[in-house]
Amino acid sequence: MPPDADEWAVVERQGPHLRESGRPFIVHGFNTYWLMYFAADPATRPTVTAALAEAADAGLNVCRTWAFNDGGHRALQLKPFSYDDEIFQALDFVISEARKHRVRLILSLCNNWKDYGGKAQYVRWGKEAGLDLTSEDDFFTDPTIKSYYKAFVKAVLTRINTITNEAYKDDPTIFAWELINEPRCHSDPSGNILQSWIEEMATYVKSIDPVHLLEIGVEGFYGPSTPELLHVNPDAYSGTIGTDFIRNHRALGIDLASVHIYSDTWLPHSVEDSHLQFVNTWMQQHIDDAANLLGMPILIGEFGVSLKDGKFGNEFREAFMETVYRIFLSSWKSGVIGGGCLVWQLFPESAEHMDDGYALIFAKSSSTLNMLANHSRSLECAASLSLI
Repeated sequence: MPPDADEWAVVERQGPHLRESGRPFIVHGFNTYWLMYFAADPATRPTVTAALAEAADAGLNVCRTWAFNDGGHRALQLKPFSYDDEIFQALDFVISEARKHRVRLILSLCNNWKDYGGKAQYVRWGKEAGLDLTSEDDFFTDPTIKSYYKAFVKAVLTRINTITNEAYKDDPTIFAWELINEPRCHSDPSGNILQSWIEEMATYVKSIDPVHLLEIGVEGFYGPSTPELLHVNPDAYSGTIGTDFIRNHRALGIDLASVHIYSDTWLPHSVEDSHLQFVNTWMQQHIDDAANLLGMPILIGEFGVSLKDGKFGNEFREAFMETVYRIFLSSWKSGVIGGGCLVWQLFPESAEHMDDGYALIFAKSSSTLNMLANHSRSLECAASLSLI
């Protein structure tokens, strides 16, 4: 570990690979979406430090978290063009703590879903302002709504951290920006509406911050531009929700190919072998396409198995995780692709009341902790060998 965090360099993309100060950089990451929310309350703020410390101890190096909370309790964005500086200071804290623990951040800028506001809240604000809006998908097309989103993006990217005195757009702690978590546009199965939005917003983000990496946040479903790949999707419906993996990632300014894996909810049955087979096919196809068609690193931004309804147990969850890690590492070692994987989701013991069924609580699962630490060592070994 370098002696001084201030010497940290921004992670850069070179074709389908990632590098930091000339060395290979492999993402071994996790999701903990509520860090800013918890940091806003002195009573829960220590949980933020605990989450980052536990992850760093296991060798995890990137955390994906929400840099948005639109309306509602502890909102960062109170209303369009109006932001709560106390909540911004909570985000300042998250970034400074991440830097202390040598964990980089993927900061997501909006949600497709209603949690923490998302596109539904933007449309609600538009209606309150007198706009004639009929659908949540107006988020992607209405000029006024798009101006709300752009203003928020600019406020985040140009924010001067009150703890480090560094603008977010200049801070190497930030690994990447994410346009929106799991966007879908059901009203336009052609994908044209979402594609236009991605192109416009990617260009806008890069006009403010040309340095950091940028990803979309899509789940990775194939769409109309690649009819020959629709069969790879978990079902026919997935190809009709307005996203289009190959086309979306050809938008100028996008650096990382975003994919999620939730076979536990995507596939209706509980035959474990078929789930692992799906993971294998899904990942391999996306890795091949990211490398050969897009020429960019792949980011498995979310993957996990819920233990909530008893359909699957921890043994299968670990087998699922090991499958994801093995496939990525194999492709990385072969020189095909860079990037990495971020498990959904990591919780310290003090936050287990937030568990949605997917939480990995280190204090309660030493075997999972060992698996993550072993994968970390495998990645370090692979990166070291590549330098020889």
